[in-house]
Amino acid sequence: MDYDVLLVGAGPASLSAAIRIKQLGLEKGTDLSVCVVEKGAEVGSHIVSGNVFEPRALNELIPDWKEKGAPLDTPVSDDRFLIISKDGSWKLPNFLLPPQQVQYIRVLGKLTRWLGAQAEELGVEIYPGFSASEVLYREDGGVRGIATRDVGINKDGTPKETFARGMELRARVTLFGEGCRGSCSEEVMGKFNLRQHVQPQTLVQHTLGWPLQSSLLDKTFGGSFLYHMDDDLVQIGLVVGLDYENPYLNP
Repeated sequence: MDYDVLLVGAGPASLSAAIRIKQLGLEKGTDLSVCVVEKGAEVGSHIVSGNVFEPRALNELIPDWKEKGAPLDTPVSDDRFLIISKDGSWKLPNFLLPPQQVQYIRVLGKLTRWLGAQAEELGVEIYPGFSASEVLYREDGGVRGIATRDVGINKDGTPKETFARGMELRARVTLFGEGCRGSCSEEVMGKFNLRQHVQPQTLVQHTLGWPLQSSLLDKTFGGSFLYHMDDDLVQIGLVVGLDYENPYLNP
């Protein structure tokens, strides 16, 4: 099966890209064929987290999202950053924080399903239940598309009555949106050295307060640190001053 654009993974990024591609095609009077494959049984089934959503990007992509029933029904009425102790908490002043924008609390899976419906209304073909198992390449080395995994196989490798061989999906352009550590994405990044000049986040974070200072009267000195090291290494530590007076403290 051949398409103009193939997207692997039906997360918010891939679906937004599919929607925008179809929008641009309609603006230019070009009927682009766009296909999305998703390993989950349905769009959004593998996205289980909730989050606080700032809708600027959605305003640009689908300006009338409210009229179209986007599942953003719970606006944030108040946003607080608290410093906590064992016995209470203190609110950090707003002037020390980034300016607050209009935000919504929502379940990401619901918004993903809604984006899928919007994409299909524009003519995007979405195939849930099909996972990409292999990247296909052209003779010149460029990405040609993907092959989906065979389905209906017993644990011993023999085919069931429902066996169906995987399909080859070919496209002029293939976008990989598998999420973190996607197998096909990792293969493509390695083949084309796509991470050669990346700038990984080298985060440094230091903290003070609880659990060392459990009250205002506790003078225990110390804090914690969090350092992002290599691609898969994070260092977390707790520093305690040796002049502590709390007899129950055991650093």
